[in-house]
This record gives sequence, C-alpha cells and structure tokens, in this order.
Amino acid sequence: MTYNYYLSSEVLLFILNHELYIAYCFVTLMAGSNQLPEKYHEMIFNWNDSLKKDLPFPELNDESLRDGVQSPSVYEPPLELKLKFIDRMIDLKIDAADIGFPGAHDKMFNDCVAISKYIRENDLPLSPNCAARSSINDIKPIIDVAAKAEVKLEAAIFIGSSQIRRFIENWDQKYLLDLAEKAIAYAIDNDLSCFFVTEDTTRANPDFLEKLYLTAIEAGASRVCISDTVGHSTPVGVRKIVDFMKNLIKDTKEEIKLDWHGHDDRGLALVNALVAAECGVDRIHGTALGIGERCGNTPMDLLIVNLFLEGYKYEGDTQAIIPYCNQAAKMFGVKIPHSYPVVGQDAFRTATGVHANAVIKAKKRNDEWLTDLIYSGVPAHIFGRDQTIEVGPVSGQSNVVYWLERHGYDGTDTLLVDHICSLAKNRRRIFTNEEIRLIVNNYRKSKEQK
Repeated sequence: MTYNYYLSSEVLLFILNHELYIAYCFVTLMAGSNQLPEKYHEMIFNWNDSLKKDLPFPELNDESLRDGVQSPSVYEPPLELKLKFIDRMIDLKIDAADIGFPGAHDKMFNDCVAISKYIRENDLPLSPNCAARSSINDIKPIIDVAAKAEVKLEAAIFIGSSQIRRFIENWDQKYLLDLAEKAIAYAIDNDLSCFFVTEDTTRANPDFLEKLYLTAIEAGASRVCISDTVGHSTPVGVRKIVDFMKNLIKDTKEEIKLDWHGHDDRGLALVNALVAAECGVDRIHGTALGIGERCGNTPMDLLIVNLFLEGYKYEGDTQAIIPYCNQAAKMFGVKIPHSYPVVGQDAFRTATGVHANAVIKAKKRNDEWLTDLIYSGVPAHIFGRDQTIEVGPVSGQSNVVYWLERHGYDGTDTLLVDHICSLAKNRRRIFTNEEIRLIVNNYRKSKEQK
C-alpha cells in the first residue's frame, strides 16, 4: 500500500490561523445546544453546526501525575497534594488516571502504592494505571505496586515507533516487535491489564505501526493508544490516523479500545482532542491546565468544558472544574494565567466601556443566561463564575455607576461618577476595589469640608 503525504493550502491556512480556530471551537453555546434554553435559540444563529446531542462522553484518562510532573517548570508534588488532586478528579467523573512511573525512583514507587491504596480504601470510581517502557525492569515495579496496594492495575506500556527515533537509537523493526511482545506477555502473565502506547505515532510509518499494534493485540493488549508525542498533528491528520487505527482494530475482530494522547507544541492539542472525540476514540488523555513536557498536553479541564458545550452527555459537576484547576496549580507550584478560559481571573471580566454597558443592561433584566451570552461564548454561571465589571482607562460611565451601585454607593451622583472616570482615564491599569473605595471616601470628605 502506498501512502501519500502533502500539505494542502487549506491545511496551511488552518495552521496559520489555528488560534482563530480554537476560538471558533470554544464558542459553542449556540442555538440547538442541550444547555441553551429554547427562548434564546432565535437570538443566536449557530454557524458551528457541530453539536453532538446526547452522545456518550468519551472516557477520560488524567495524565497530570505522570506527564504533568515531567514539565520542567513544576515542583514535584508531595503525596498529600496528590491525594487531594485525586479527589478533584472524582468530582469531574474522570475515569482513569496515570498515577506515575514507579520504575523511575523510590519516591515515585511509594507514591504509586499510596495512591493505589487510597483509591481502593475509599472505593473511588477511578481506574489507576502506571507507565512503563517495553522493559521487564519497568513492568516489575508496577506488579509490586499492585501487590502491595492490593489493587488491579493497568500497565501503560510504551515504545518508540517513528523512523527518526529508530534511526537515533539504531533500532531495527524486529528488535522493537520482540520487545513489545515480551513486555506485554509478561504484564499479562503477572495479572496486569495492558494498554499499548506507541510513542510518536503521528510521525510513524503506517506499515510499521500496523505490525506493532497487531503484535501488541496478539500478545494480549486490550487497549491501544495513538500518541501525538511532539504535537505534530493537525485535525486533518487526526482524522486520518484515527480512521487507520479503527480499521486496523476492526480487522482483528477483537474488542480493543482506542485512546488518544496529544501534546500542544503547535497549539493544537485541544482541537485535536475534540476531533478525536468526534471520530469516535474511546478514551482521551489530558492533564490539568495542559501542564506537561515542553508546551504541555491536552488541557483536561478545557476538554471537558468543550465536550460539554458541544452537547456530549456529561455526568460530572461542571462547577468542579475550577477547584480541580486550582488544586493542580497549588500541587505543581504554578500560577493560572489571567486569560486562561473559564478558570483564569479575566475569563469573565471586562473593563471595556462598550462591553460592560451591554453586560450591565443584561444584568438589569435579572437573566443570568442573557448576561452570560451577550459578551461571552461560555456560560459563566454553569461553571460557578459571574460576569465581572471593572473600572479602568477604557471604561465608560456605565462601569462606574454599576460598580458604585453594586458596592452600596450612590450611582446617581454624577459628580462622583465623572470624578472616578476622569481619574481612570489617566491610569495605566484598572482600579482595585480598595482604590475606588478610597476615592469615594476622599470625595465624601472633600464634599463635607465644603
């Protein structure tokens, strides 16, 4: 079989404009959505035409405790914070978690044992798995973790598959096929379930991929994973390789599950994961806030948000996304960017006069859906947030009046409103609440003295 690879002008334009495409994908709360009350359908025209009404939610595998800790900018989390993070996964109805690489070092091994015990002792609905190279020495520690914690573990056995990796390592195909077969057979013989992961799948030759995956399935793997290890794929590539893998699995006549694991080197991890879901993969991997090696992984939180807004049937708590992200930030010692969707400080916050004026008018109707829809593609109240109006250099009088009334002051005092607006225009950033209170108090004192 001959495989032709080319870059069409359409794909090139997509890559160049992928930030716009991500924004397009995110604005999915449109007419026809399961989440949008019917009375708003005529107010918003839906160009997306991609809503998935009541489709089953794909399974989710959280890689934060393995791929996340590989980020060079995070702290190695203490066990206590890892266990709290496991609780946040449960709130989101995450199905499985890679709890670590027990063959790496003693602390990782001990943490894997403790996390596995915690899941078992608290009867948590979370399936733990551990990563291992296609090596007996890596698989033995997973067997030991399972025995000490008295749990059933899944081994995520991975192996390099792309020609460039084989060239660097001087590996031939037979060597890799033998490694994969022996590793999986060993895991199965020692009562581990196994899913087989080819590293750099999206840059590997399909003929060799077919040999690797068939070898793994014949050896007993019950799940296989496509890995976009270096964030190479575009949505076009995702569709092609998922279709390739589904046909390969179908031909085996075995009940094999298919996973997608993506990275964000080109800024396409979230979009690619959504396409993988649309193409029918069984399980998608991600990390909290997209934290991971180099540019990170598919952000688990935004994956859930977008699948939910697209109409997939989600049974978790949407308001648990913010605590999940906050716990991850604390665990890894990082700050959540202000502009991060849904969770970031600025996600539902504006100081712009025109935008604020429209939001304020919607708020006065006491309609939270209208308030959320007028200048946002995401319903803040669904995720436990609220539209926030600030006062700054680009604000208008409506911002100031709203702020004053919301904080218990007289918004009809036009002199006070003009005074605050004048001060705001000469600033380089927005006022804090404390700063405006100080301005109001000084204004009152000045007025009394007169």
